Amino acid sequence: MPKIIPIKELKDTASISLMVRESEGPVYVTKNGYDEMVLMSTEEHDRLMYEMDVLIKLLEGEAAIQRGEVESAFDSVDGIRRRYEL
Repeated sequence: MPKIIPIKELKDTASISLMVRESEGPVYVTKNGYDEMVLMSTEEHDRLMYEMDVLIKLLEGEAAIQRGEVESAFDSVDGIRRRYEL
């Protein structure tokens, strides 16, 4: 279940810091009942950025395959053997 707090609770920074570190996900901050911001630990942020980077690279690879910009592993190895006379 997401953690949701009103913006006025941000005054107690030590408590908020502890809450964010102990939370298994982001902490949503509301202002006048509406979403205002999201807080998360740097560890969680780094994990999400890593996952996003991997997904972007996979999508770029899939797009390169669709455009025909890659060759099979067998063709690649054959090319290396020819180039280096192996």
